[in-house]
Amino acid sequence: MELTINHTLRTFDILPETLEALLAMEISQKRKGIAVALNNRIIPQAFWAETFLNNKDSILIITATQGG
Repeated sequence: MELTINHTLRTFDILPETLEALLAMEISQKRKGIAVALNNRIIPQAFWAETFLNNKDSILIITATQGG
């Protein structure tokens, strides 16, 4: 199974079922300041647990940073 995460093709033996499950694998701690797009659509955090992933999906994970 394949997902493109931040423009990098990743192969999984077992595809994470939901966007929330994928984020738990990819981002272990921080949950604030994160925006996620699935196939070029922003997914609000309230819907991460109910957003199911499919083979060949494209996910963009953006994290806020400090600085000026």
